[in-house]
Amino acid sequence: MKHTYTPGWHLPGGGVTNGMSVLETLEKELREEGNLRLASPPHLRQIFFNRDASAREHIVLYTVAVTQSGETGPSLEIAEGRFFPLHALPDDTDAATLRRIQEMRVGSFGTVW
Repeated sequence: MKHTYTPGWHLPGGGVTNGMSVLETLEKELREEGNLRLASPPHLRQIFFNRDASAREHIVLYTVAVTQSGETGPSLEIAEGRFFPLHALPDDTDAATLRRIQEMRVGSFGTVW
């Protein structure tokens, strides 16, 4: 995803709203940011501590199979959403996103975002 408020390409995601579970938030963010629906249960990959954001923020990373019923247009939050082959990621892909992709490739994850 390319957000309107920060440079570079990022994985889809967002904060957990009060009263929602992490899985409900996952479904909501995929739907809102990419017009994506879960095709099977998500697979929890890692929970990261994001010390740059606050003393208690955690980021939950899932891998998912999805379906997309149509493209999603720009919004106040999302400037653009696209899929890329792993060998052709944009030059301005966010550094943390690149680390997550590399960790998934090798199957070993850190604990800090």
